[in-house]
Amino acid sequence: MLHDTPYNPTTEKPVVKLIGQDGNAFMILGLCQRAAKKAGWTQEQWSTVRDEMMAGDYNNLLCVAMDYFDVE
Repeated sequence: MLHDTPYNPTTEKPVVKLIGQDGNAFMILGLCQRAAKKAGWTQEQWSTVRDEMMAGDYNNLLCVAMDYFDVE
């Protein structure tokens, strides 16, 4: 997880529903981006998380998503 979390740690993580969705990486990134925007993240905050999500393989993408989002 990044040192500067893009959300206020006193608030809940944005919810992303992945169950029943297409599981490809681009779909997951899009769902997370929509959740981040809905939660009020800035473009810089989303870009930081997106870059971390894309910095590895598919498992990294899922792990980072679970760090920053409440994945259902």
